[in-house]
Amino acid sequence: MKTKFSAKHAIFTMIAIMLVYVLFHNERFLVESDHPVWQRYEPYKWWLLLHGLAGIPVMLLAPMQFSDRLRQRFPGVHRIVGRLYVVGAMILAPLGAYIQYKQESQGMPRSFTVLGVVDAVMLMSTTLVGLVFAIKRKISQHRHWMIRSYAVALVFLEVRFILGVTGWETLGVEIVQAVIWSCLAMSILIADIINHWLELRTALKAPVKLPVPVKQEVLNTAVKPA
Repeated sequence: MKTKFSAKHAIFTMIAIMLVYVLFHNERFLVESDHPVWQRYEPYKWWLLLHGLAGIPVMLLAPMQFSDRLRQRFPGVHRIVGRLYVVGAMILAPLGAYIQYKQESQGMPRSFTVLGVVDAVMLMSTTLVGLVFAIKRKISQHRHWMIRSYAVALVFLEVRFILGVTGWETLGVEIVQAVIWSCLAMSILIADIINHWLELRTALKAPVKLPVPVKQEVLNTAVKPA
């Protein structure tokens, strides 16, 4: 139990670090009304505002859902936060794709719109499957799919963190797209590793049972007393 607890906190500590970095490095313009980026966002600023508000429960409240203690002591809070997460994801995902589409008029390539649509489909589908399992009271499956959903949602932070820390954000469209596709592809893989981490640890620790040689097995059978 201690290892699981420590691993969980390590993951959320890393998420917190990415969040703080992205807020400072990428989203600082939100508190700078004269920032030149607002001119680019002017045509769809209200859609962007709704997109950002929907992202708050997805990014900030979701970690609460993975607390066993909170879920057991305050099941009502868990259900309310879960509903906020689902509603946020259902608004956040399509709006992100739409905003990306609107940016095509400002010179952004169509390939980014494709990325936005794929990301939206992945986030919405994993969230809805998790919701269905919650309604059916299939708690284990619900937890697995919500971990997948949150892993997809975190692509927003991961891409900006990786591009900013490495400096790749200045290397052109191709490398940015490569990082986005890579994070999308790895999100489900990482989620499933987390989902099956305990099983994986158990399998790695289990001793390997060597098969008994056929000749030895026949010999043991032959000399066995009646």
